[in-house]
Amino acid sequence: RMISEYGGIAKVMPIYAMFFLVITMSSIGLPTLNGFIGEFLILIGAFAHNWLWALFAASGIVLGAAYMLWMYQRVFFGELSNEKNKSLKDLNLREQWTIIPLIILAFWIGLYPKPFLDRMAPTVDRVLERVAAAAPEAGQPLAAPVADHHEQHDEAATEHGE
Repeated sequence: RMISEYGGIAKVMPIYAMFFLVITMSSIGLPTLNGFIGEFLILIGAFAHNWLWALFAASGIVLGAAYMLWMYQRVFFGELSNEKNKSLKDLNLREQWTIIPLIILAFWIGLYPKPFLDRMAPTVDRVLERVAAAAPEAGQPLAAPVADHHEQHDEAATEHGE
């Protein structure tokens, strides 16, 4: 659907609007929510590699936050002008109880990410080892010229009797 078809949804669906706000704030990276931890770790990693990458990533975060806030304001506030939206029903108890664990998880990860980060650490370490092993030595080009690849292939073919 188009964002322009909405507006004033919070008037007919206040509980849904509240849950959607928490998830939107998580997507933006609001501190105490899971999105903040992810964005913070990405920015630290980017800055450790090159401050320009961190600046680029931070710009994306700011633009994403601006869009999410713009979208939330357009959809949930303002005039309820679309007749179809006036008949929308708010979340029932079953739907609320389905979303509540996700909200709790978003706060849990945002406030205490250690168990989740510890669980990922071995896999992340293996990925980092593979990346480091594949990285070229200092001063070496990222890729060998095509001619070098042909020479290496020819040498390997000769060794294997091809």
